[in-house]
Amino acid sequence: MVRSLRDRLQKRFNVSVAETGLQDVHSRAEITIALVATDGRMAESVLDKTDRFVEEHGGARITRVSREQW
Repeated sequence: MVRSLRDRLQKRFNVSVAETGLQDVHSRAEITIALVATDGRMAESVLDKTDRFVEEHGGARITRVSREQW
């Protein structure tokens, strides 16, 4: 399921996605989404859309979100 979700997020939103934790836990996954944007608001908008996509189409539930801008 994680691989399928990762592939769909990459294709739909042109973002980088990696499974970054909990690989040894069958019922949970930690993924990280990264993107480069010229505008912080645009980046936030894309990340909001990825969150909605995961909740609506990913067969998953988001339990925690952490965002950093550089």
